[in-house]
Amino acid sequence: MKINSLIILAFLCLVLVFHSSFIKAQEVEDEREFDYSEGSEKGPERWGDLKGEWEACKNGEMQSPIDISHERVEFIRSFEKRHYKPANATVKNRGHDISIKWHCDAGSFCINGIEYPLISAHWHSPSEHTINGRRYALELHMVHQSLDQTLQNQRAVTAVLYRIGKPDAFLSRLMSNISLLVDEKDREIQTGWIDPTEINFRCTWYYRYLGSLTTPPCTEGVIWTINTKVLLFLVFP
Repeated sequence: MKINSLIILAFLCLVLVFHSSFIKAQEVEDEREFDYSEGSEKGPERWGDLKGEWEACKNGEMQSPIDISHERVEFIRSFEKRHYKPANATVKNRGHDISIKWHCDAGSFCINGIEYPLISAHWHSPSEHTINGRRYALELHMVHQSLDQTLQNQRAVTAVLYRIGKPDAFLSRLMSNISLLVDEKDREIQTGWIDPTEINFRCTWYYRYLGSLTTPPCTEGVIWTINTKVLLFLVFP
């Protein structure tokens, strides 16, 4: 592998470690408000004490992430209707993550007859969720939100876990843009059309549970659907 490829791969593994919240209106854009260092004053154990509106991080009863062996997790046979399609998008370095945001209709998926339009996607390295205690190299979150403001569970996230292996076509296609964002917090690049159907989320079985946002304010009521098949990724062949 070439040196510049190693640098970009390292960038993914280091920059994408930071977590993002899901819906713009609730998102904490300034990562100085919290961090991920165990034992620090702003670390995960203290999130619920930093702000009143973040109390769920400490007292919530349905928090994410969890290990997939948790009793809350169901094993579902098939995924509901998915209707993703290419849409105009941007890629942004938000300091605590790299995210894709679709700016027009990128399609949706359906849970119990309710449509959840796709809004954005981002990565975590290493994975947030674990399977029987094992943490994987990368985790992709596809973020959806229903347009129905009266729903109790407005948000839905689909997730894919990855281990290092062969090249992932979707990630490889984005790397030319991602490499331009190194050390440039808040920079946003217009990518043109990005097709979410290129994300490999096809599986026979899925994990499903009701949880929360994984960063402050840790809001509960998020429907999680996680691919049971752990995929392979390597930015470059």
